[in-house]
Amino acid sequence: MKLKVCGMREPTNIVAVAALQPDYLGFIFYDRSKRYVPAETLLPHVSASIQKVGVFVNASFQQIIDRIEKFQLEVVQLHGEEPPALCAQLQAAGLTVVKVFGIGNTFDFKVLSAYEKVVDFFLFDTKGEERGGNGQSFNWELLRTYPSKVPLWLSGGISLGNIEHLLELIERLQLPVHAIDVNSRFEVMAGLKDVQKIKKLKTVIDLKKS
Repeated sequence: MKLKVCGMREPTNIVAVAALQPDYLGFIFYDRSKRYVPAETLLPHVSASIQKVGVFVNASFQQIIDRIEKFQLEVVQLHGEEPPALCAQLQAAGLTVVKVFGIGNTFDFKVLSAYEKVVDFFLFDTKGEERGGNGQSFNWELLRTYPSKVPLWLSGGISLGNIEHLLELIERLQLPVHAIDVNSRFEVMAGLKDVQKIKKLKTVIDLKKS
């Protein structure tokens, strides 16, 4: 089980979180987000063992590539209505592609079929007013009918209070979950993570691995 900490922005906070060795750090390049990373931002160096994820919403191929090159990103997370053709184009450019789908009270898993051959992972988040970072969980029991073999990332309101329940559910349903993605429930304020909370979370996940 991998860990992604998303919505990173502040240099000293990035260094502190990176010292905990999460598997992924996420940076949001959507200008309507409270955690938006402007193009002129200077990000600190982090260990090569941590993959940097760029989060985009309906950006063009060239806009994504520009950020990839500037910030040395390895993974692209698509949080909008991006078509399968764009996913395929990004994969062909050598990038790992994560396609996000928001889940409400119900979800039609049939929409995944067009993307299965052009993405590396699906990410399920809670459908809300914002494109992520809403701090609310969706009904994880809906995942019992997940029909695909594409590995999953799970996000949406994950916290220290519910992580053990989520990990038990993943094990019980034998879901192909690759990573847990956390954001707002581990913040002091938007874009600034609570390092001690993330440290506790990583301990829980590492114990489950063992």
